[in-house]
Amino acid sequence: MRKHLTLIAAGILLLANSCNTVQNTNKNNNTSQQSTMPENTILGKKWKLIELNGKPVADKVNGKEPYLKLIKQEKDYSYEASGGCNGIGGNLKLSGFKVQFAQGMSTMMACEDMSIEHGLSKALVTADNYTVSKEGDVLSINKGRMAPLARFRAVAE
Repeated sequence: MRKHLTLIAAGILLLANSCNTVQNTNKNNNTSQQSTMPENTILGKKWKLIELNGKPVADKVNGKEPYLKLIKQEKDYSYEASGGCNGIGGNLKLSGFKVQFAQGMSTMMACEDMSIEHGLSKALVTADNYTVSKEGDVLSINKGRMAPLARFRAVAE
């Protein structure tokens, strides 16, 4: 009887130890997956607008470079942008490759060419997903599986 109790106790200890090993392995796997989430490749960079609705965008519009910047704050995300005239900004939701730009605030200056700014604002609030090139230097914001609404190239600030 004593042998049976010893064997049962040893089996329970072995089983409990193996379960703990699986939990620790899962914790390590989750940590490594979180550090390589797609949004980590697009945050904190300045993205120069290079294409809008399939058409190339000039380096400067109204003397300013059109851009997008995605920012991670403590618990959420935000964006700032310019279509070459006004500053645009607002809240942002990211989940995997899904994106949602909230209609944000904007300065209200009038500039000679407002077409890029209006197009960029519309593209931002329309987009529901994004893709990044293999090299990590081109960001596209998209609606469904359609052609990109806007494309950006990473640039130094």
